[in-house]
Amino acid sequence: MKILIMGLPGSGKTYLAEKLQKYLDCAWFNADEVRRMANDWEFSEEGRIRQARRMMNLADYEKAQGSTVICDFICPTALHRHIFKADFSIWMNTIQHSQYEDTNHLFETPSYADLVIEKFLNDKEIVSVVNKIAGVYA
Repeated sequence: MKILIMGLPGSGKTYLAEKLQKYLDCAWFNADEVRRMANDWEFSEEGRIRQARRMMNLADYEKAQGSTVICDFICPTALHRHIFKADFSIWMNTIQHSQYEDTNHLFETPSYADLVIEKFLNDKEIVSVVNKIAGVYA
């Protein structure tokens, strides 16, 4: 299963991914770490598409090995979400604006997400998210 955690920078994507990864005991790819490994910090439309494909390839590999995988990245547009093709998507709708105006302008409200999170979660609420994911793919 491929789980996408998307949202603006600073919305809590990485925090949630880190917590979920421990509960689900699965692979986890953080977009900043993947960009660092690729030494690719270009945020043009082409750079963002390249990153979505990179994240998709990593997640698809893990899924093909029978693993659950979490990817946390902005995934700002419907095109990027289409490229990634998540099995389960979580939209971190916890903030209205990030510190990056270009990303704020580019980010499209998702037309669909399996789960929308509108506030920062405590550990008990994170367990509830784990249960929702497990319930969908039991």
